[in-house]
Amino acid sequence: MVHGEAVHGLDVDPFTRCRHYHGPSDVIALRFRCCNRWYPCFECHAACAGHPAEVWPTAERQARAVLCGACGYQLTIAEYLACRSTCPACGAGFNPGCARHRHLYFGD
Repeated sequence: MVHGEAVHGLDVDPFTRCRHYHGPSDVIALRFRCCNRWYPCFECHAACAGHPAEVWPTAERQARAVLCGACGYQLTIAEYLACRSTCPACGAGFNPGCARHRHLYFGD
């Protein structure tokens, strides 16, 4: 559990870090549209979910699909995409490298 939310994956810590991404700023989990479950990353979803991931369509940018592992705030997709790798609620820094995987989670 991370701030009251079940976050699924491999070796998930209390801040949403996992076996694949465990640096100091790897503190987000993503709610996958296909199963409505939180995972720290696409690799954890692929390893644990048992089904292919589904990308959030652009029309659903107001969905709360990003969990800050530092404070538990649930960002909308629009908030996350505009946040410049910083939680708008607590100021925790997110890994800016996550932008390289954006297409795996959010449609353009």
